[in-house]
Amino acid sequence: MSRSRTVLNRLTLAVLGAVLLAAALWLSAGGTSWAPDLPGRWPAPNPHTPIVPAERLASLRERGWWTPAVMTVSIVATLLLAYGSVRMLRSGFRRTVPLPAPHSALRTGALEDTLTRRATAVDGVAHCRARTRVRRKRLDVVLRVRLREDTSPHTVLPALTGLAHDTETVLSPYRLRLHIRLTSRSHRRPHVR
Repeated sequence: MSRSRTVLNRLTLAVLGAVLLAAALWLSAGGTSWAPDLPGRWPAPNPHTPIVPAERLASLRERGWWTPAVMTVSIVATLLLAYGSVRMLRSGFRRTVPLPAPHSALRTGALEDTLTRRATAVDGVAHCRARTRVRRKRLDVVLRVRLREDTSPHTVLPALTGLAHDTETVLSPYRLRLHIRLTSRSHRRPHVR
């Protein structure tokens, strides 16, 4: 996910949260009823009437399962939301790959840049973008390669396969899983109407 999209997502969630918080504070301040426009056949509620009547709430609290169930659901929901927030904060963190030499590591961003430069240097490649994901003892690499108009995929694949083999030998304790996605501009003729 791009950084601008992540910032936009977080900003949207923050604004939505602020609006909901303001609405809850406004309703809890007692300035208005929680249901101002009920259908005509429903009785109009008193401005201080709770959503759940006190008798119904008391009968639920008397049951043995109610309090543990509410606490469990609340704790699980809080932990899931906290975990999701932490995962969003860590999304910009780039991992390093430990190399076999002592005290050496490779940043995944540097690996992506190198793979992109080497793939772009292949004859017939117009543009390339590499993305890496580090798994446990496995490295997933996705190469999005855009070919020039006059290039066949069969002429580019051997060089890209050699690039994958070289990368796998350099990162020897890791297994490399390479996905190559080839695209080219379409050769459409202009339509005459």
